[in-house]
Amino acid sequence: MNDIPTVAVTNLSDDALIVDVREPDEWAAGHAPGALHLPLGDIPSRLDELPETDRSLAIICRSGGRSGRAVQWLVQQGFDVVNVEGGMRAWRDAGKPVISDNGQEPTVV
Repeated sequence: MNDIPTVAVTNLSDDALIVDVREPDEWAAGHAPGALHLPLGDIPSRLDELPETDRSLAIICRSGGRSGRAVQWLVQQGFDVVNVEGGMRAWRDAGKPVISDNGQEPTVV
C-alpha cells in the first residue's frame, strides 16, 4: 500500500494538471498558477470537480504528506494521479512560479 505513484517537481511538464489539496489559508498564501484547489477533506464529496483528462493529475500539498494520502485514496477510486514529491516547498525551491490570492507576496506556508 506504500507504493504511491510520485513525480519530482522537476519532471512535471509546464502544462501539468495540478490539484492542490491544502487548506484555504495555505492556498491563498501561495499556489501554482492554474492549479485546482480541492482541500483534502473535500475530495470525496467533490470528485466530479476533478478534470477529465488522458494525463495523470499531479496532486500537491505543502510537503507531500496530505497529497500522498489523497493519491492513495484516488488510485483506489480508479483515478490516474501522482504525488508531487516534496510538495509546494519543492515547487518553490525549484523556482517554479507561485501566485497568491490574498494580495500579499506569494509564500508557501
